[in-house]
This record gives sequence, structure tokens and C-alpha cells, in this order.
Amino acid sequence: MIPRRLLLATPALLLPRFAIAQADQRPSITIAVQKISNTNTLEVLREQSNVGERIFFSSIWEGLIGRDWLGGLGPVPGLATEWRRLSDSVIELKLRPGVRFHNGEEMTAEDVVFSFSRERMFGETLATAHGRTIPIGEGMPAPRPGKELPPEVPAVARRAWPALERVEAVDRMTVRFHNATPDVTLEGRLSRYGSEIVSRRAFEAASSWLDWARKPVTTGPYRVQEFQADRSLLLVAHDDYWGGRPPLRQIRFVEVPEVSSRVNGLLAGDYHFACDIPPDQIPGIERNRAFEVQGGTILNHRLICFDKSHAQLRDARVRRAITHSMDRKAIVESLWAGRTEVPKGLQWPYYDQMFHADWDVPAYDPAEARRLLREAGYRGDPIPYRLLNNYYTNQNATAQVLVEMWRSVGLNIQIEMKENWAQILERTPTRAVRDWSNSAPFNDPVSSLVAQHGPNGQQQQVGEYSNDELNRLSVELETGTDRARRRAAFRRMLEIAEREDPAYTVIHQNATFTAKRRDIRWKASPAFAMDFRQSNWGV
Repeated sequence: MIPRRLLLATPALLLPRFAIAQADQRPSITIAVQKISNTNTLEVLREQSNVGERIFFSSIWEGLIGRDWLGGLGPVPGLATEWRRLSDSVIELKLRPGVRFHNGEEMTAEDVVFSFSRERMFGETLATAHGRTIPIGEGMPAPRPGKELPPEVPAVARRAWPALERVEAVDRMTVRFHNATPDVTLEGRLSRYGSEIVSRRAFEAASSWLDWARKPVTTGPYRVQEFQADRSLLLVAHDDYWGGRPPLRQIRFVEVPEVSSRVNGLLAGDYHFACDIPPDQIPGIERNRAFEVQGGTILNHRLICFDKSHAQLRDARVRRAITHSMDRKAIVESLWAGRTEVPKGLQWPYYDQMFHADWDVPAYDPAEARRLLREAGYRGDPIPYRLLNNYYTNQNATAQVLVEMWRSVGLNIQIEMKENWAQILERTPTRAVRDWSNSAPFNDPVSSLVAQHGPNGQQQQVGEYSNDELNRLSVELETGTDRARRRAAFRRMLEIAEREDPAYTVIHQNATFTAKRRDIRWKASPAFAMDFRQSNWGV
């Protein structure tokens, strides 16, 4: 017989595992999203998207330097507890002790070195950036045949780390990042998505890159249990999480593309959260006092990108006419009920001293648009406009309004609905104008204008745009250390990319709204990311 006092004192030692599991009273939640992943993978070096940010960060993936998701999105200690600059091109970080991967293994400097290695980022293919070789991380074994990576992975790696020379393991819990050039944004690069840490052993043990990418082994508070592409993602608590036991047992994300279905499912009790709620749906949801909608503007701008190789857009005056015929304020007031704003170009106030408060988007000036079209000799030839079906909130409605605005000045821009981003970016003779958005992963213009539109940026990688002066200034912005000169370079880049030789034009600042049960104590962050750690959950 076991004494009753012993039974009460040590239940975990005496109950079988299934009984312990049954005693887990933590709630499970279901979240309706319009999309889980654009690439049908969960690897941050491929899934660089708004929908990916919502699911990945604060749940699955973590970097050495984190972000204050519930505050101003500034840098905070993450998998590193502290860091210091050794020079303009070298930064040293102390790793957090006791961090466990989802497979139970402890994170060490070896995993950090591997996360930024040629094998992880480039599939053992020697890569160059600005003419310099990116070698394998110091202390790593000799190269061997690696996994075949999709082309987006090295493209993102170059965008995030264009001049990374090597990562050095100083000791088991200390690492140094050596950049080939001075870079005042190294701390920001370490906090951006694409700089998260993976388990070296788990990556190497995966039978293929795709197997890894659909069930990555990382350090976040939740781990991947089941991923059904285009359908659902089930995360379960990682109870060895360094930040404390996660408050939820399971989180299930389900794809529900139609707004009405997400809203109706929430009101019917099928979902605890419904994401990407258009502003015109908010009053109807909140008429039911059991529900509320949270959210607002985020560090992401909606914009359209131009393909300079298209016959009608080779002349910058046609692109400039497009920018001047857009009444952005009317779009914000009519489609967003004033819940967002027209920003000051592709920048955010959190750039601090790099922010140009006196800058603005091209003025709404239909007369100037008509003049530019006459000068360019535009005769009404069709210009295709590619977009997805409401991937962005109010995307279709915004596109229809824009087409009418353009038509009023003589522009014949025609909507082409596409099924996925591969079709949007496909290089064919009909690519001309497309929908896009641009985020600022850290508080410097390198994170947005350079990363997306500079020489290593997505727009130039797909062959839409290039400008020699802008490319030279991009390098100056990335490698310069004089703040005044960097600020002047950024100003000039805005002049080129938004007015003289437009690469894009900003429509409005993006905003995201999430509906939920009112009795759930949870706070939306000023980002797409949803935080479900201990500090942001209660019922």
C-alpha cells in the first residue's frame, strides 16, 4: 500500500503518462486565417510574407535578438542575452543558457554558426555578395553535398545578409558575426526575419529540404505537430521553452479564404480568433458584446510595383502619371473608414533620425498626370495590373477604385487576377503593374527600401527594375557609418524610387484587424505576428 500523503505529494512520479496528459487543462484554440503560407513551407528563408509573420514569430521561430511585439517593436534580448560591438563590422553575442530545441537538444554556438552557414543558406553552393565570397562558418566541418534548396532561399539570404563574411564560435555560448563591410544595422539584421536559429542536427537529419521546411525544429514556445498545405497547421506546446511553460496546449490555424466565412465561424463558436477583418465588418462583429476587434496600423505599407521592361512603362513619365492619378486619401476614407493613413512614402517614424518628416507621396494631380501622358505619347495601349483575390485586406476593392482613377486621366490599366505569387512575379511580356507590400523589419531604411528595391532586393532579383544611382546609394546606405551622409543618401533614394524613376508607389499604410472572443485576455501587436506566450494570454 502507498501512503496517501505520498500519493498526494508526488503525483507526477506515480501517475502513468496518459493520466498526466489527461490532466493538462490548458486550453486549445483555433484561429481562422485567409492564408497560412504562400510557399506551402514553414521555413523563414523562403516564406517571407505577411501571412508567414503572423504564424512564425512568437510561436515557432526565434532569433538571437528579439522584437518587442507588444510594444514599439524595438530590439529585446532573445536567444542572446546581451551583445556588444567590437568594431563597425563585428558584433559579439552571449547565448542564453538552457535553451532547448523542439527535439529536446540544447542550443549552442554550433547551431548558431550552422544557421548562417553556406549549407543552410545556399545549399553548399558558393555564393558571393558585392564581389566577396561568403565562406562556410568558422569551425564548421568541410563542405559536403548539401540539400537542394529552392532559389528563393539564397535570394532571401543575400537580401538579409549581403556582406556576411563568417560567424565564429568563440566558445560554446559565445558567437561573433564578422561582416565584410562596416554596417550600422547589424543589430537590426539579427532581429529581422530570416535570421532565426535552427537545430543543426535536425536540419542535417531531414531526408530533404522540403521535409525540413514543413516541420522545422526551432526554439519557439510551440512546435509543429501537423502541417497540411493549403488547409491547416497544428502547433503544440513546447513545454521546455526557455521563456516559461506556454499557456496553450494547442494552436490550430485553419485556412478560411472568405471573409464572411471567417466572421460567421467566429460568431458561431467554431473559431476563437478571425484574422484580416475589413473595417466595414468591425461594427457588425462588435454589435455582439461577446466579441471584439483589435488592431490598427502596422509597419507595412501597401504599394504597387512597376516593371520598367514593359513597353508602356519604359518611359518614366507614364509611371509618374500613374502615381499622380491616385487619390490615396479617398481610398483610406472610403475603404478603410479612416482606420489607416497615407504615409510619407516608403518610411516610418520609427526610423527616428533617418525619418524625413517633410517627405510625401506624389500629390494627387490629375492635370499633371494627363500632361505627362501627352508628353510621353501614350495612346491608350493596355497596361496589365496583376493581383491576387483579396490576399490583402480590401485588395480587390482598392484595385477597382484605382483602375477607375487611372481611366479618368486616360490610362488603360486592366486587372489580371492571378492564383498565386509565382504567377504574379512570372516574367512574361504582360507583366507591368502588380500589387505588393513592404515591411520594415528593423528601424532603418536598409530594412525596407534597400532590402526590397535595392540591388539585392526582390524587385531587382525578378528583373523588374534597376537604377544605377539608386544601386550605388544602396551600397552607401548599407556600408556607411556617417549618419548625416546616410540620411542624405536615403533622401535621394526616395526621390529616385518614388518620383523621378518610380520603382513603386505607396498606396497607404497597412492595417490589420483581428476579431476574437471578448473574454480572452490577449493583446494584438502592431504587426501581423500573433503573440501567445505567457505574458499575453488569459481568460
